[in-house]
Amino acid sequence: MSASQELSIDALNVPYFKAMDSSVGNSQCCHPIFFYFINRLASPDNRDQCSCDATRRQAFMNRIARFIIWICSKFTKSEIEQIINGLLDVLQNRNPEVKPKDDFQAKHPNYRNFFVDPIAPLTESPQPRETIESKDYKHILAQYQTKHGKPLAPVKYRSDASKVPDYTTCPCCAAPRHYIYYNDGKKRMQLMCKVCCHLFQLGRRYRKKTKYYCPHCHYALFTWKQRKEVTIYKCNNDHCFHRIRQINKLNDAEKNLAKKRSSQFKLNYQYREYHYEPGELLHSSPETPRVDLVKIHNSIDILGLVLAFYVSFAISARKTALILWSVFKIPVSYQTVLNYAEAAAFYCNTFNMKHKGSIDDISAGDETYIKVMGKHHYVFFFISSVHLTITAYHVADTRETLPAIIAMIEAIRTARPEQTITLVTDGNPSYQAGIHFLNELRKHDPSIQHKKVIGLQNLDSESETFRTFKQRIERLNRTFKQHIKPSHGFNSVNGAISLVTLFVTHYNFLRPHMSLKYKTPVELPELEDTSTIQGKWTKILSIAA
Repeated sequence: MSASQELSIDALNVPYFKAMDSSVGNSQCCHPIFFYFINRLASPDNRDQCSCDATRRQAFMNRIARFIIWICSKFTKSEIEQIINGLLDVLQNRNPEVKPKDDFQAKHPNYRNFFVDPIAPLTESPQPRETIESKDYKHILAQYQTKHGKPLAPVKYRSDASKVPDYTTCPCCAAPRHYIYYNDGKKRMQLMCKVCCHLFQLGRRYRKKTKYYCPHCHYALFTWKQRKEVTIYKCNNDHCFHRIRQINKLNDAEKNLAKKRSSQFKLNYQYREYHYEPGELLHSSPETPRVDLVKIHNSIDILGLVLAFYVSFAISARKTALILWSVFKIPVSYQTVLNYAEAAAFYCNTFNMKHKGSIDDISAGDETYIKVMGKHHYVFFFISSVHLTITAYHVADTRETLPAIIAMIEAIRTARPEQTITLVTDGNPSYQAGIHFLNELRKHDPSIQHKKVIGLQNLDSESETFRTFKQRIERLNRTFKQHIKPSHGFNSVNGAISLVTLFVTHYNFLRPHMSLKYKTPVELPELEDTSTIQGKWTKILSIAA
């Protein structure tokens, strides 16, 4: 390494390593460039900004791999051993000056920990409103005269004092203006009745009716933030039971940090009210195909073979075209395979929605990612717990609340009246926010219950009880990944939706399940007389058309 490339320890300003450098010989000290990269890796500004956990992990591993290759190309074996010793000191907390990048999060687990409160707010205050007791001023005046032997004198105003308007009367005892005076000096807003001592306002103040109340302390929620798609309400009661419980969950380091950055800790109860229009809540569906299946040059049987290889057996479009030519001598290009698939998906989507049947009481949902034009998109799946039917499949470019709501609406669309539905998902807060939105729409039906399964270990009773349902949706994700793996991503969103739609058709109506005694999740009488997979594909298309 040249002298211009070397970094001195004094320039790095690391006291611990300065002391270590002075205490040991240069032959035993770690190389200075090690301190530079330790500071770079420990710096908060070096955090990866990827939007997806999988992308973040992949980028991080690629960076580590490049760093290891760089170390091996620049340092000798003895120097690498010294670097490893220095890293061990950091990991074992023997270095007070340098800490790993995730040390802050380990000490502050509740810092920026976003979650949606599971309890819905109250729409009416449980506390009864104060009512004014009606009195008669004539009866009170008669009692005063009996007790004191003289009548109650009217209000005597000073020469420069403001008098109340002539039309003013006491709302409690109906005393006229002669017994009423201003009780707040020059403000002249508060009035007091001399007969019954009742305080009231001169003009009726406008009070906006509170829409929601905190379910914990029954205080009115105020509008905290308002956007186009959502309004966030917040409880401002510092003595709310929910706030006290959240504060007690903080450790000492978090409580000290909360004094400086209170906005970074979610302590108060919040409720999100979404304002989605019906046109925004449409389930993803394939576009109108450019190819008319009625006018294709090949027969319907060849179309069934194409779908059998491409969808049911998860073979790529190029290999499907190769098999058709090598085995059956059918000249079909890979682009024709893709065109046939998109055209068939248009009809299969309607077929899936129409014949999926009723849902079970418990359904599990999750999202998995796919690549569309090199960017991450997400497929939201919901599967019934008993019949293993895919009840919803929505493709979106985000994991936010809107696609989660769309998937859940489709998942419960065929529910029976008065059916109690339980949805099992992971800890993604989009699902909990979507549950609140759906329960607002289902005012006359039982509320949807939501159960969360967090992590890979059963750290709470809810996760332990419903983990088997979460495992079903995870198994569905693995099956789905096996079917889309030969595609190596998609060049268009419509291509991704088409393959997802065809996969659901195969999964619900054509694929036998061992747990169902080798039956399909949805059994159709029209398919019982057909034995071949390509024949069943053609039968489905004829029914859908």
